[in-house]
Amino acid sequence: MDVITREELQRAIDDGGVVVLEALPQAYFDAEHLPGAKNLPLDEIESLAADLVPDQSTPIVTYCTGRSCPNSGIAAVRLRAMGYTNVRAYEAGKGDWLAAGLPVEHSTVAL
Repeated sequence: MDVITREELQRAIDDGGVVVLEALPQAYFDAEHLPGAKNLPLDEIESLAADLVPDQSTPIVTYCTGRSCPNSGIAAVRLRAMGYTNVRAYEAGKGDWLAAGLPVEHSTVAL
């Protein structure tokens, strides 16, 4: 599996050249997610991927909470199996991003 470092991911986000997908349930995404990330829970990959990333050659990075969470790798493998050709996993995940003091976004949920 192709992996990406925090520094590489930060550059890709700053350049706008990547779609970042959080492979966690909606509540975790709403609480905090990487800048510009979209939510793609594992149980919805097949139903949401084409809407979130219509072009299968688009650079994609998947992530979850950190190295102890397998979701980023599982999502990357499943996206590749669906025909996506440029998928990398940020295995260090959200924990690494936060530990580095990098910004996150929060979703506003209407109740």
